[in-house]
Amino acid sequence: MKPIKSTYEILAWKHLNRSVDEKWSDWAVEMMMQGFETEHLVELAGISKPFNQFELKELTDNLFAELGLDFSDKEKVLKSYATFLIEKVLNREKDTFSTLCVPKDLCIELDYEKNLYDFYSLYFAKYDLKYDEIQHYWHGADRTNIDSICLNYFTNWVNENPL
Repeated sequence: MKPIKSTYEILAWKHLNRSVDEKWSDWAVEMMMQGFETEHLVELAGISKPFNQFELKELTDNLFAELGLDFSDKEKVLKSYATFLIEKVLNREKDTFSTLCVPKDLCIELDYEKNLYDFYSLYFAKYDLKYDEIQHYWHGADRTNIDSICLNYFTNWVNENPL
């Protein structure tokens, strides 16, 4: 059985050592609804505030081991997370600009990670074009074509980095 798609987001958060919160619990509930059930998944689904991050780190380590989820390969985790986010845009569940913000922020946080740098450039090209006629981040992009450039880039990304 294959984990639900939001697992890619959880794997990225785990790799990036993000704090466990109710979003993780929501993921655990969704996993259980899809037929996954382990002791640690049930425990994660039932967490509530205040969150003890030391206990939750151990819990999620055990859970990931139970489910055979590997978050150690930075490149794979980040690419899968980006694909997960992009698919939401392509499926019209999220808008382009707010979605670009996530990998853009990760790019900056990870010292301008090369696999995320195009998202950084597209974000700032789109941002600049909201307020000005010109931008210096993406060659050839202007107000008339930035959306199609983003969608074409997203489509190519998903084709090259399928989940």
